[in-house]
Amino acid sequence: MTVRSRFIKSVIATAKADETEMPWSRGTSRRKTILRRSAAVALAPRQKMASA
Repeated sequence: MTVRSRFIKSVIATAKADETEMPWSRGTSRRKTILRRSAAVALAPRQKMASA
């Protein structure tokens, strides 16, 4: 086995083993974002104060 073929095989094995989570995938980061958005909406509105 040549050095080049060993290198190619190791690169392919590493690429298959890597589990990179993409930003558009549905996962934990998406759930956190949804919870953060819904928490911001749930805040009580402030009362207006009369200015002098």
